Amino acid sequence: AAAMLRELRRRWRSYKYRFVPWLALNLRRQRRTLRYVPESSQDKIIADEDVFETLLKVFKALFINDFSRQTDILALLPEVRCQYLELLTVEQKRSKVNSCTHQGQPVFSPEEVLFNTLGFTVSRDRSSLVSAGTGVFVTKGFVRKGTVVSMYPGTVYRKHEPIFFQSLGNPFIFRCIDGVLIDGNDKGLSRSVYRSCSRRDQLGPFHMSDGSWLTATLQNPLAVGQYVNNCSHEKAANVCYQEFDVPGHFPVELKQYLPNIVYSHDIE
Repeated sequence: AAAMLRELRRRWRSYKYRFVPWLALNLRRQRRTLRYVPESSQDKIIADEDVFETLLKVFKALFINDFSRQTDILALLPEVRCQYLELLTVEQKRSKVNSCTHQGQPVFSPEEVLFNTLGFTVSRDRSSLVSAGTGVFVTKGFVRKGTVVSMYPGTVYRKHEPIFFQSLGNPFIFRCIDGVLIDGNDKGLSRSVYRSCSRRDQLGPFHMSDGSWLTATLQNPLAVGQYVNNCSHEKAANVCYQEFDVPGHFPVELKQYLPNIVYSHDIE
């Protein structure tokens, strides 16, 4: 009975924040985060331009690494094809391994591409925090201060959109400053909703999102942010979240690596 009571208390501590009446009665208590942002305009650790450039750098490297599988996309974007052919030539000269590869297979794994691009790799593994489950670790290399280390994947919901059933027993729902919710659960109903929206938004060979984060084989090695644990009394936080809106001019051929999809079909 005592063990069951402890489990119920643990579940309540992780779930109680979903209840608006509870929140209204406890606004004056300690904040849930060590970093309080009074205005959304101040929610920047690094500039959006730096985030954008990091994503472009990693995604372009992934695209070139998997160049042989991008034929259909490049056939519809001849001007872009020329740019990537130039980048591919530079990459081939740098790596000097192209002659040893087979057509249709990448030269490196996505994790190796991340290491070659940003100088580190991250992966999901069992957390060192008690009862924390899975966590995210730097498995190779060194991360400099102010570096983007992961992305929070999932379906993006606006305030009025239905998410009640997806939220039941779901610890992966992230609330942004503007009230937007991101469901980063890779199982159950959340998984089905994401895949459905992803298929809905596909335009011919152009994938508007990446669904590989729902599997054990990640196409985008940064898509592990939903498993980054909160700090504890024993372990201080060494990373911090920052919200970023993907701009409308984001290259269409690279959207296949974005681990997010919008629930509404009319919102980009």
